Amino acid sequence: MIVAGCDCGSTTGKVVIMKDSQIIGTSCVPSTTVCERTAINSMEAALKEAGIKLEEIEFCVGTGYGRVNIPFAQKNITEISCHGLGASWVNNAVRTVIDIGGQDCKVIRVDAQGLVKDFVMNDKCAAGTGRFLETMCKILYVELENLGPLSLQGEKVLEVSSQCSVFAEAEITTLMAEKKPTADICAGLNMSVANRLISMLYRVGVEPQVIIAGGVSKNVGVVKMIEDKLGMPLASSAVDPQLLGAVGAALFAARILEKKKK
Repeated sequence: MIVAGCDCGSTTGKVVIMKDSQIIGTSCVPSTTVCERTAINSMEAALKEAGIKLEEIEFCVGTGYGRVNIPFAQKNITEISCHGLGASWVNNAVRTVIDIGGQDCKVIRVDAQGLVKDFVMNDKCAAGTGRFLETMCKILYVELENLGPLSLQGEKVLEVSSQCSVFAEAEITTLMAEKKPTADICAGLNMSVANRLISMLYRVGVEPQVIIAGGVSKNVGVVKMIEDKLGMPLASSAVDPQLLGAVGAALFAARILEKKKK
Protein backbone atom coordinates (compact mmCIF):
# COMPACT_ATOMS: atom_id res chain seq x y z
CA MET A 1 0.00 0.00 0.00
CA ILE A 2 1.54 3.28 -1.15
CA VAL A 3 0.12 6.56 0.16
CA ALA A 4 1.25 10.17 0.35
CA GLY A 5 0.74 13.33 2.36
CA CYS A 6 1.28 16.77 0.85
CA ASP A 7 1.68 19.77 3.16
CA CYS A 8 1.38 22.84 0.96
CA GLY A 9 2.52 25.71 3.18
CA SER A 10 3.00 29.42 2.63
CA THR A 11 6.80 29.17 2.60
CA THR A 12 7.52 25.52 1.72
CA GLY A 13 5.83 22.54 0.13
CA LYS A 14 6.45 19.14 1.75
CA VAL A 15 5.56 15.61 0.64
CA VAL A 16 5.97 12.30 2.45
CA ILE A 17 5.41 9.03 0.59
CA MET A 18 4.83 5.87 2.62
CA LYS A 19 4.81 2.23 1.62
CA ASP A 20 3.38 -0.17 4.20
CA SER A 21 3.89 2.38 7.01
CA GLN A 22 7.51 3.07 6.04
CA ILE A 23 8.70 6.39 4.59
CA ILE A 24 10.22 5.84 1.14
CA GLY A 25 10.34 9.39 -0.17
CA THR A 26 10.25 12.95 1.14
CA SER A 27 10.68 16.48 -0.15
CA CYS A 28 10.74 20.05 1.10
CA VAL A 29 10.80 22.74 -1.58
CA PRO A 30 10.28 26.54 -1.55
CA SER A 31 6.70 27.62 -2.17
CA THR A 32 5.79 29.41 -5.37
CA THR A 33 3.05 32.02 -5.75
CA VAL A 34 0.73 29.28 -7.06
CA CYS A 35 -0.26 26.50 -4.62
CA GLU A 36 -0.83 23.95 -7.39
CA ARG A 37 2.70 24.45 -8.69
CA THR A 38 4.17 24.20 -5.17
CA ALA A 39 2.34 20.90 -4.65
CA ILE A 40 3.49 19.52 -8.01
CA ASN A 41 7.11 20.55 -7.42
CA SER A 42 7.19 18.92 -4.00
CA MET A 43 5.50 15.75 -5.23
CA GLU A 44 7.88 15.40 -8.17
CA ALA A 45 10.88 15.67 -5.83
CA ALA A 46 9.47 13.05 -3.44
CA LEU A 47 8.57 10.68 -6.28
CA LYS A 48 12.13 10.93 -7.60
CA GLU A 49 13.54 10.01 -4.19
CA ALA A 50 11.08 7.14 -3.79
CA GLY A 51 11.74 5.86 -7.30
CA ILE A 52 8.06 5.53 -8.20
CA LYS A 53 5.46 7.22 -10.43
CA LEU A 54 2.48 9.30 -9.30
CA GLU A 55 0.08 6.62 -10.60
CA GLU A 56 1.47 4.18 -8.05
CA ILE A 57 0.22 6.29 -5.13
CA GLU A 58 -3.14 4.82 -4.11
CA PHE A 59 -4.33 7.69 -1.94
CA CYS A 60 -3.07 11.17 -1.08
CA VAL A 61 -4.20 13.59 1.62
CA GLY A 62 -3.47 17.31 1.39
CA THR A 63 -2.91 19.64 4.31
CA GLY A 64 -1.54 23.08 5.05
CA TYR A 65 -2.22 26.58 3.79
CA GLY A 66 -2.94 25.46 0.20
CA ARG A 67 -4.54 22.10 0.93
CA VAL A 68 -7.68 22.75 -1.16
CA ASN A 69 -5.57 23.44 -4.24
CA ILE A 70 -3.54 20.21 -4.42
CA PRO A 71 -4.53 18.64 -7.76
CA PHE A 72 -3.59 15.04 -6.91
CA ALA A 73 -5.03 14.89 -3.36
CA GLN A 74 -8.28 12.96 -2.91
CA LYS A 75 -8.99 14.54 0.48
CA ASN A 76 -7.74 17.46 2.57
CA ILE A 77 -7.38 17.56 6.36
CA THR A 78 -6.38 20.50 8.58
CA GLU A 79 -2.72 20.90 9.50
CA ILE A 80 -3.68 20.85 13.19
CA SER A 81 -4.88 17.24 12.96
CA CYS A 82 -2.02 16.24 10.65
CA HIS A 83 0.71 17.71 12.85
CA GLY A 84 -0.78 16.04 15.90
CA LEU A 85 -0.88 12.61 14.28
CA GLY A 86 2.52 13.04 12.62
CA ALA A 87 4.23 14.11 15.84
CA SER A 88 2.72 11.18 17.75
CA TRP A 89 3.88 8.73 15.06
CA VAL A 90 7.51 9.89 15.13
CA ASN A 91 7.56 9.98 18.94
CA ASN A 92 4.67 8.36 20.78
CA ALA A 93 5.62 10.05 24.06
CA VAL A 94 4.70 13.45 22.61
CA ARG A 95 1.60 15.10 24.06
CA THR A 96 2.17 18.76 23.09
CA VAL A 97 3.11 20.01 19.61
CA ILE A 98 4.41 23.49 18.76
CA ASP A 99 3.92 24.17 15.06
CA ILE A 100 5.52 27.38 13.77
CA GLY A 101 4.39 27.96 10.22
CA GLY A 102 5.22 30.68 7.76
CA GLN A 103 2.09 32.69 8.57
CA ASP A 104 0.81 31.38 11.90
CA CYS A 105 1.73 29.52 15.09
CA LYS A 106 -0.16 26.69 16.76
CA VAL A 107 0.17 24.77 20.00
CA ILE A 108 -1.63 21.43 19.95
CA ARG A 109 -2.30 18.91 22.73
CA VAL A 110 -2.78 15.32 21.64
CA ASP A 111 -3.64 12.01 23.28
CA ALA A 112 -1.69 8.76 23.07
CA GLN A 113 -3.20 8.05 19.64
CA GLY A 114 -2.17 11.44 18.26
CA LEU A 115 -5.73 12.77 18.19
CA VAL A 116 -6.21 16.46 19.01
CA LYS A 117 -7.49 17.20 22.51
CA ASP A 118 -7.09 20.99 22.42
CA PHE A 119 -5.23 23.67 20.52
CA VAL A 120 -4.59 27.40 20.38
CA MET A 121 -3.66 29.30 17.25
CA ASN A 122 -2.14 32.69 16.52
CA ASP A 123 -3.14 33.81 13.02
CA LYS A 124 -3.93 37.47 13.71
CA CYS A 125 -0.36 38.75 13.79
CA ALA A 126 2.84 37.82 11.97
CA ALA A 127 4.96 38.04 15.13
CA GLY A 128 6.50 34.71 16.03
CA THR A 129 6.04 33.14 12.59
CA GLY A 130 8.61 31.95 10.10
CA ARG A 131 7.85 34.84 7.77
CA PHE A 132 8.41 37.26 10.65
CA LEU A 133 11.90 35.87 11.24
CA GLU A 134 12.71 35.98 7.52
CA THR A 135 11.73 39.65 7.38
CA MET A 136 13.75 40.56 10.46
CA CYS A 137 16.81 38.74 9.08
CA LYS A 138 16.67 40.83 5.92
CA ILE A 139 16.70 44.00 8.05
CA LEU A 140 19.67 42.67 10.02
CA TYR A 141 21.51 41.44 6.90
CA VAL A 142 21.73 38.01 8.52
CA GLU A 143 21.13 34.72 6.71
CA LEU A 144 18.13 32.92 8.18
CA GLU A 145 20.11 29.76 8.91
CA ASN A 146 22.63 31.83 10.90
CA LEU A 147 20.03 33.47 13.14
CA GLY A 148 19.98 30.66 15.72
CA PRO A 149 23.74 30.15 16.15
CA LEU A 150 24.36 33.90 16.14
CA SER A 151 21.75 34.51 18.85
CA LEU A 152 23.53 32.06 21.16
CA GLN A 153 26.70 34.13 20.84
CA GLY A 154 25.01 37.24 22.24
CA GLU A 155 26.20 38.52 25.59
CA LYS A 156 22.94 40.31 26.28
CA VAL A 157 19.35 39.62 25.22
CA LEU A 158 18.08 42.96 23.95
CA GLU A 159 14.36 43.55 24.33
CA VAL A 160 12.34 43.28 21.12
CA SER A 161 8.56 43.59 21.18
CA SER A 162 6.81 40.22 20.86
CA GLN A 163 3.40 41.80 20.37
CA CYS A 164 3.59 43.34 16.89
CA SER A 165 5.87 42.67 13.94
CA VAL A 166 5.64 46.31 12.81
CA PHE A 167 6.85 47.58 16.20
CA ALA A 168 9.50 44.85 16.32
CA GLU A 169 10.86 46.02 12.97
CA ALA A 170 11.05 49.61 14.25
CA GLU A 171 12.80 48.46 17.43
CA ILE A 172 15.40 46.48 15.51
CA THR A 173 16.08 49.43 13.21
CA THR A 174 16.61 51.62 16.30
CA LEU A 175 18.94 49.08 17.91
CA MET A 176 20.99 48.89 14.72
CA ALA A 177 21.21 52.69 14.61
CA GLU A 178 22.49 52.59 18.21
CA LYS A 179 25.28 50.22 17.06
CA LYS A 180 24.10 47.39 19.32
CA PRO A 181 25.82 44.04 18.62
CA THR A 182 24.02 42.01 15.96
CA ALA A 183 24.27 38.86 18.10
CA ASP A 184 22.49 40.63 20.98
CA ILE A 185 19.73 41.81 18.63
CA CYS A 186 19.36 38.27 17.26
CA ALA A 187 19.07 36.98 20.83
CA GLY A 188 16.32 39.49 21.53
CA LEU A 189 14.52 38.57 18.32
CA ASN A 190 14.56 34.85 19.13
CA MET A 191 13.51 35.57 22.70
CA SER A 192 10.48 37.48 21.41
CA VAL A 193 9.43 34.38 19.46
CA ALA A 194 10.06 32.11 22.44
CA ASN A 195 7.99 34.37 24.71
CA ARG A 196 5.08 34.29 22.27
CA LEU A 197 5.17 30.50 22.09
CA ILE A 198 5.49 30.05 25.86
CA SER A 199 2.40 32.21 26.33
CA MET A 200 0.49 30.00 23.90
CA LEU A 201 1.80 26.84 25.57
CA TYR A 202 0.45 27.86 28.95
CA ARG A 203 -2.89 28.83 27.41
CA VAL A 204 -3.43 25.34 26.01
CA GLY A 205 -1.62 23.55 28.87
CA VAL A 206 1.86 22.05 28.76
CA GLU A 207 1.84 18.25 28.84
CA PRO A 208 5.23 16.52 28.40
CA GLN A 209 6.71 15.60 26.09
CA VAL A 210 6.78 18.72 23.93
CA ILE A 211 7.98 18.72 20.33
CA ILE A 212 8.50 21.60 17.92
CA ALA A 213 7.54 21.30 14.24
CA GLY A 214 7.99 23.56 11.24
CA GLY A 215 11.00 25.33 9.82
CA VAL A 216 11.69 27.29 13.01
CA SER A 217 12.47 23.96 14.71
CA LYS A 218 15.88 24.32 13.01
CA ASN A 219 16.55 27.62 14.81
CA VAL A 220 18.74 26.43 17.70
CA GLY A 221 18.33 29.78 19.47
CA VAL A 222 14.54 29.60 19.68
CA VAL A 223 14.68 25.91 20.66
CA LYS A 224 17.13 26.54 23.51
CA MET A 225 15.16 29.53 24.82
CA ILE A 226 11.93 27.52 24.87
CA GLU A 227 13.71 24.66 26.65
CA ASP A 228 15.14 27.07 29.24
CA LYS A 229 11.74 28.61 29.89
CA LEU A 230 9.99 25.23 30.15
CA GLY A 231 12.78 23.72 32.24
CA MET A 232 12.83 20.60 30.09
CA PRO A 233 14.36 19.46 26.80
CA LEU A 234 12.12 19.30 23.75
CA ALA A 235 11.34 15.85 22.38
CA SER A 236 13.48 14.47 19.58
CA SER A 237 12.35 13.18 16.22
CA ALA A 238 14.01 10.75 13.82
CA VAL A 239 12.10 12.51 11.02
CA ASP A 240 12.77 16.09 9.93
CA PRO A 241 10.40 18.16 12.15
CA GLN A 242 9.48 20.25 9.11
CA LEU A 243 7.82 17.15 7.62
CA LEU A 244 5.52 16.27 10.53
CA GLY A 245 2.41 17.72 8.86
CA ALA A 246 3.06 15.73 5.68
CA VAL A 247 3.73 12.60 7.77
CA GLY A 248 0.36 13.00 9.48
CA ALA A 249 -1.36 13.54 6.14
CA ALA A 250 0.19 10.32 4.78
CA LEU A 251 -0.95 8.43 7.89
CA PHE A 252 -4.51 9.72 7.42
CA ALA A 253 -4.29 8.62 3.77
CA ALA A 254 -3.34 5.10 4.89
CA ARG A 255 -6.26 4.95 7.33
CA ILE A 256 -8.74 6.13 4.72
CA LEU A 257 -7.42 3.65 2.16
CA GLU A 258 -7.63 0.76 4.62
CA LYS A 259 -11.28 1.59 5.34
CA LYS A 260 -12.05 1.78 1.61
CA LYS A 261 -10.45 -1.63 1.00
CA LYS A 262 -12.40 -3.19 3.87
